Amino acid sequence: MLLAGATGLVGRHVLALLLADPRVARVVAPVRRPLPPHRKLLDVPVDYDDLPEDAPWWAVDAVVCTLGTTIAVAGSREAFHRIDHDYPLRVAELARSHGAGAYALNSAKGADPGSRVFYSRVKGELERDLATLGYPSLTFVRPGLIGGERSEKRTGEGIATVVLGALHPVLPRAWRINPAPRIAEALVEAALHARPGQHVVDSATLAD
Repeated sequence: MLLAGATGLVGRHVLALLLADPRVARVVAPVRRPLPPHRKLLDVPVDYDDLPEDAPWWAVDAVVCTLGTTIAVAGSREAFHRIDHDYPLRVAELARSHGAGAYALNSAKGADPGSRVFYSRVKGELERDLATLGYPSLTFVRPGLIGGERSEKRTGEGIATVVLGALHPVLPRAWRINPAPRIAEALVEAALHARPGQHVVDSATLAD
């Protein structure tokens, strides 16, 4: 199993699940900074702008991708597109070329290549482009607002979390906060079960 984005909010939960799962023999994690050692973990220092094409660790059965940022954190629309579209797509291309058969993406509610909202459009473009790579099993997990403690502060998300938390009892499931552990579970199960075809796990399914 290969996990791209192991240090992020959802990625940390995915990593913990994979390392604890007896079905998983090894977890490959391309990272920019080292992870705590574990007997099942191979953390590989990489530059996502220059990923090695022929590294043997690309030869995995499945990929979970939780790479992602915000425009504010990235610094520009161009940087956001590179991180949220180009990096996940390149990981998918290289893993597929080495035989990976399943890919599970942490996408977003509203992902649509035709969206007028830049964030949603980029997510939709990534889903569209991933679908061209020939993965036998491809799953898009589309959370809404993600609940959990991030390493970096996202002011807008913090405010939205407070508001949606207060409204939780009356909100439709599709608009409730999606806890990071539940998103991680959906990604892991999608990758390990590798059901044939293309699948979507929506925000209502991920809600409390």
